[in-house]
Amino acid sequence: MTLKALLFDVDGTLADTERDGHRVAFNRVFAEAGLDWRWDVALYGKLLAITGGKERMRHYVERYRPDWPKPENSATAPGVALPPPSLESFSELITRLHAAKTAHYTAMLAQGAIPLRPGVRRLLAAARAAKLKLAIATTTTPANVSALLRHTLGPEAESWFEVIGAGDVVPAKKPAPDIYYYVLERLGLPASACLAFEDSENGIRAARAAGLKTVVTVNDYTRTHDFTGAAIVLDHLGEANRPFKVLSRTPVNGFSFANLDFLLRLHAAA
Repeated sequence: MTLKALLFDVDGTLADTERDGHRVAFNRVFAEAGLDWRWDVALYGKLLAITGGKERMRHYVERYRPDWPKPENSATAPGVALPPPSLESFSELITRLHAAKTAHYTAMLAQGAIPLRPGVRRLLAAARAAKLKLAIATTTTPANVSALLRHTLGPEAESWFEVIGAGDVVPAKKPAPDIYYYVLERLGLPASACLAFEDSENGIRAARAAGLKTVVTVNDYTRTHDFTGAAIVLDHLGEANRPFKVLSRTPVNGFSFANLDFLLRLHAAA
């Protein structure tokens, strides 16, 4: 079937948001809340195995902080300076921290601290000119998606995407395929007419489970992930003056950056 739509993950795919964006924002919020939680680069890489910021904080407490009450006990740790102290359930704490973290993250985007990855802007512009449909399929919050698009692509950028599937619109997050089913249904397209873009093992598992051919662009956190089933694995999408590097065995036949001709051939052959 002819390629009709491009479906993009966000964190790590459109921009390198994790290490120097979300991680930094989480640490700022923890410090403001009087928590002694600190996620260094290495620890955050391990936590990324859990998709979703709220889920990641829960996992951190369960796995790395045995000194904290278990979440099911629903009591905030005694002696922690939190407003209101000691009355807040664990779930309420996680929700509040996550909202505050989103505010920090969007402020960083507004300051231009998190640029798009190579080739992203160029490819989105080419897809729009060719009348291909665009969509987002991510576990990050709608607010994070909106902020990234507005501050990197312009105030109208959200309207470029026919569907934005984000956050808690589906109950099961990646590696479950639910977010992709959600997006495909609203696009009114079969998976065979689409190409997905991911950066992680959880992402490729979700996309492939939904039947999508998938382009992977790795980052520092995901280079060692298992990308079995990907149509191709690249270090980034490339630019005319900054060629990509192919990290899988898929032949590219003279292409040095991902343009629409490259994607059409990849989609047809995958």
